[in-house]
Amino acid sequence: MKWEGQDQSSNVEDRRGSGGGMPRIGGRGVGLGTIVIALLAGWIFGINPLTVLGILGGDGGGLGAGPAVEQGPAKAPPANDQMAAFVSTVLRDTEVVWGQVFQGSQGGYREPKLVLFRGAVPTACGTGQSAMGPFYCPGDQKVYLDLNFFDTMKNRLGAPGEFAEAYVIAHEVGHHVQNLMGITDKVDGMRGRVSEAQMNALSVRTELQADCLAGVWANHSQQGKGWLDRSDIDAAMNAASQIGDDTLQRKSQGTVVPESFTHGTSAQRVSWFKRGLEAGSVAQCNTFDARSL
Repeated sequence: MKWEGQDQSSNVEDRRGSGGGMPRIGGRGVGLGTIVIALLAGWIFGINPLTVLGILGGDGGGLGAGPAVEQGPAKAPPANDQMAAFVSTVLRDTEVVWGQVFQGSQGGYREPKLVLFRGAVPTACGTGQSAMGPFYCPGDQKVYLDLNFFDTMKNRLGAPGEFAEAYVIAHEVGHHVQNLMGITDKVDGMRGRVSEAQMNALSVRTELQADCLAGVWANHSQQGKGWLDRSDIDAAMNAASQIGDDTLQRKSQGTVVPESFTHGTSAQRVSWFKRGLEAGSVAQCNTFDARSL
């Protein structure tokens, strides 16, 4: 992936030196045991650890019910930080692509912030943990990323490669696009009105759409920059496969529990990313009306 020397985003906040302290949910401290349970639930059962922390922390209103913790002004990453430069470059390209896609639409494209952190970080959606992996918080319209996750992708998940990392960033930005399109609110509005299994099914369609939107970005990005080759595409496809619910569950517990899926199978994630990549059209990413995923 030929990214060196490309424009970088000014929307990256470096909070790696601020320290997360004791994670707090809904104004309560959460102990290490609670965090371990939440992370195990995320890895084994495909449940968002933020959701588990909200339940175990006693926050009946769910994460995001309380105000975000106030922080001082964020600083930009150091100029000599190679990984931060890579992230900033990828984020900038998503800004350019989605800015063009949203051109002429009401309100246009509102660029998200991307927060680099270590350990724990307060967000408008509750306290984020590094072990959760990258995530998007619609409450503050920010993507959160601990750069150590890329080492996890390479060494534990079998998903190396720069474009595999770019795919992860683009997937989270895809959630931001969904938020701007009003999809996030519609899905969240179903909570408590449908069964847990139905909510999981909606989550799968939401995540697969974000995969497709990441593919749409890759299509437009390649047309604009030509910075990818076949090995880059293969790396992204492999990453999508390695983080499928069935693959993660099989590795962690030896069995697969389809009704607990929240992100989709490996085959589905690859298929929808490929669909967006080949079509380059948001209209082709309507997972919610698709009869078959």
